[in-house]
Amino acid sequence: MNDALIRYFPRVEYAPCWQAMRDLTDQRTADTLDELWVLEHPPVFTLGQAGKPEHVLNAGDIPVVKTDRGGQVTYHGPGQTVIYLMLDIKRLGLGSRGMVTAIEESIVSFLADLGVKATSRDDAPGVYVDGAKIASLGLRIRRGATYHGLAINRTMDLAPWQRINPCGHAGQPMTTLEALGIQLSRETMEQQLVTVLAKRLGVTPRTAQAPDWYNNGNSTPTG
Repeated sequence: MNDALIRYFPRVEYAPCWQAMRDLTDQRTADTLDELWVLEHPPVFTLGQAGKPEHVLNAGDIPVVKTDRGGQVTYHGPGQTVIYLMLDIKRLGLGSRGMVTAIEESIVSFLADLGVKATSRDDAPGVYVDGAKIASLGLRIRRGATYHGLAINRTMDLAPWQRINPCGHAGQPMTTLEALGIQLSRETMEQQLVTVLAKRLGVTPRTAQAPDWYNNGNSTPTG
């Protein structure tokens, strides 16, 4: 199994995090370890490469960032765990479709362990519980490696989702672990999901410290 560095962040601004993902992807070699970054963002809407601005209905005071992942528009904010996956998919023996399937199956398995029946959909990437979306995903593959990743709703305020058509689907209902009656601390939930993801992806998780780019003033107070 390949080792993967797991870095946990309290909260981090979107823009420097996105730049750091691209830098790691541009600089990696065949020997570079894979990394998973587990974090929260302050409120932000992100518009994927295929994103249509009209799917942002009323951004209000929440910034909109045009990014380079696949997919349409999504929302990140407090109470949502984001896991960015910087993976050498050739080394892992996964193609782009296999990568999406592995992520979706990991989330479905994680939720099943909590007693929640969830499914994926062929027409709309992500994970759903009784038609409501609990997890979103969007990836970019460059130089044989992925970046961006998944977002799962823990305890977040769902009101901002009403300002967009989530992933381009008007009226798509959203849900959270909390709304489903799941009471887990953020730390426990993230560690459990990372364990399932790592096993499904075929990597051995190794917890690592936050990197320099995060420590140089790009964090956001969580209080």
